[in-house]
Amino acid sequence: MLTSKAKYALRAMIDLAAQTGAGPRRPLFIGDIAQRQDIPRRFLENILLEVRKHGLVVSHRGKAGGYALARAPDLITFADIIRAIDGPLALSPCASRTAYQRCEDCRDEATCALRRTLVKVRDATSGILEGTTLADAAQTSAPAVPAAKTRAKS
Repeated sequence: MLTSKAKYALRAMIDLAAQTGAGPRRPLFIGDIAQRQDIPRRFLENILLEVRKHGLVVSHRGKAGGYALARAPDLITFADIIRAIDGPLALSPCASRTAYQRCEDCRDEATCALRRTLVKVRDATSGILEGTTLADAAQTSAPAVPAAKTRAKS
């Protein structure tokens, strides 16, 4: 299951891609991203630090500082972001491409029905997440409106 942290990371990264578009990757303020995406600022700071460690964003200090994508939006996939935050996409270590470990209680990995199924799940999930870029998501996402500013009509 996708964690809230990964979900917030995806939303923040899509926001960075949408705000900068195809032009130069200018830094955006954390507070602005947090407000647009309705993400607690302190939580977003921790998330952006983590994705920075994985080389997905860069930070800029100073008056015009903030965070920007480290690469073009079409070169960053959902899988990159989820792996940076939650770790491997596979549901079990024996089905993982990036963090493989044999299960201690497995008698025969070659005939294990559970492993075969989990590898299929990993392949399908990975295919979708690795095939979806921030550029794809930024093109199809609606502009975010902070929850506090939306009002129901009566």
